[in-house]
Amino acid sequence: MKAWIDRRFGTSRGLLRLLLAYAELGTGRLRQFRLHRPEQVQRLVYVCLGNICRSAFGDQVARESGLKVASFGLSTSTGGGSPVAALEAARRNGIDMAAHRAVDWTDFKVQPGDLFLVMEVRQAHEVRRRLGDRDDVQVCLLGMWCSPPVPHLHDPFTLSPGYFDTCFARVRQATDKLSGELSGSVRVAPGPTMPEAK
Repeated sequence: MKAWIDRRFGTSRGLLRLLLAYAELGTGRLRQFRLHRPEQVQRLVYVCLGNICRSAFGDQVARESGLKVASFGLSTSTGGGSPVAALEAARRNGIDMAAHRAVDWTDFKVQPGDLFLVMEVRQAHEVRRRLGDRDDVQVCLLGMWCSPPVPHLHDPFTLSPGYFDTCFARVRQATDKLSGELSGSVRVAPGPTMPEAK
């Protein structure tokens, strides 16, 4: 049982947080973190804690799909690279993250039309808090585009290769589905770009 939990949810805490997120979803409390104005999206912004695993992988998947994209971490050091485990998991998924460098929130510039794609409910609330009363951007839970929805994408950092694969597969699935729902305003020619600094 533990091996199954570790592969599917990362840890027992990851499973618990997912169940709590499902409870919030069932009560309608996560409605604010759904995409309400898809026609206004100009750029995808992937967000997690360190910007070295989940958001780094989402950034690269979207970038290779030809989407306007950026990413940052809520608590990280700008310039840091992804850990070996993340690089290897990305490689298994056909993505090269070697050139990715983390960006901290303090070095990130918000743009009108940004769609913040967050991995966890508590992170979604934190991003919304930091954005204040801006109504020209949106905050969504990336895992809501998984099938079935996964409103909590637990951090794979330091966890097993099996869970890294599960987590990255969910990030890719969600990104692919979201991409199909968005207009041409978020599309560019594929190729690496650097996020804007303040």
